[in-house]
Order: sequence, then C-alpha cells, then structure tokens
Amino acid sequence: MKKVAVILAGCGVFDGSEINEVVLTLLHIEKNNASYQCFAPNIEQYHTINHITGEEMPEQRNVLVEAARIVRGDIKNVNELDIAHYDALIVPGGFGAAKNLSNFAIKGTQATVNTDVLNACKLFANAQKAAGYMCIAPSLIPFVYQQATLTIGTDADTAQALNNLGATHQPCQVDDTIVDKNNKIVTTPAYMLAQSVLEAEKGIAKLVHHVLALT
Repeated sequence: MKKVAVILAGCGVFDGSEINEVVLTLLHIEKNNASYQCFAPNIEQYHTINHITGEEMPEQRNVLVEAARIVRGDIKNVNELDIAHYDALIVPGGFGAAKNLSNFAIKGTQATVNTDVLNACKLFANAQKAAGYMCIAPSLIPFVYQQATLTIGTDADTAQALNNLGATHQPCQVDDTIVDKNNKIVTTPAYMLAQSVLEAEKGIAKLVHHVLALT
C-alpha cells in the first residue's frame, strides 16, 4: 500500500489549513487504496483569526496542536518525517500555508519557509518522489524546486509573484490540475477558486489520483 505524508498548517482557512481541503485530501488518499500520516511544525502560528468576523484575536495558538484537531489527534511533528517511509507528499492549502509554513502572505517574493517544512519538502524533491500542492500551498514550490510548472488558479498578482521567484505559472480552472512530470509535482487551485465543497472536491480528487500515479 502506498503511503502519503501530508503536511498541515494549523486549523482554519484564514490562519491555518483549509479544513475541507484536508478532509477531501485524506478521503481521496484512502479511496485510492493508499494510506497517510499527517505532520505539522511545532511552532506558534502567525496569528489567530476569528472566522466569524475575520478579525484578529489576541490569543496565540500552536500550529501542531491546532492541526491535530482536524485529524483526531493523529499527527506528528514535521521534524520527525522520514521520507524513506513515504511514497509521496501532499500539502493542502489555507492561508496557514502562506503564514505559518512560510510567510509568503506577508512578504511575497521576499518570503522564507519554515526550516523543518522546507527540509521535508526538499527531501521529497531530491528523492524524485511525487508531491501535490493545492490552493495557496504552491507558493512553497519555488523555494523547493529550482524550476517548476505550477498553478494557484487565475489570480494574476499571485501568479506574477511566483513567476518572479522562478516558477512557471499556468492558469487552471477549479476542477483541473497542472502536472509537472519532470519534477513529479501536481497542483490544483482548490479554494483559490472553489465556491463550494463540491467544486473543490473535483480538483483535489484529480490531484490525489495524479500524485499516486506518479509514485
């Protein structure tokens, strides 16, 4: 049975991992007769957002502890990720991917990536193992791969920033994927474009299928 490492960024679209994207990812991994283990960095998240009002809250939360909420506590620190045990990597989106895993949402092309997350992603890249990134998570790719083709959907400013970092952005609709066969990377817009769970599910289903096909 193929096994997928999934890196999470907290819990909640505005300050962590997008919960629907995570659940759909895990569902389709199992539907493809594969298994998964989730990971997250053990760090304080950038900030905490009230998901009703959109306003910042004064409390501080931990990315690993928050991500554990989505996966019923079955999660490990990303610095424990041994790629020898995994065939592929998938990183769901949500703003946490660009606030906690990196600071791309704040610093754009001057961004840096969390050291443990970057190391894990690079190990998959260097071993030529398949990887999938969805929503805003493809913003991590230019820091992992020297040249890569990817998508975050159709947002022109974000696409230009990723091109400036050395990636090649291709526009993509919500129900489709971009497959970079040379690097074994699959990307899909997910909630960068999705207006419903059903719309997000179509692209995520394809992403998981393609990632596993590349293993």
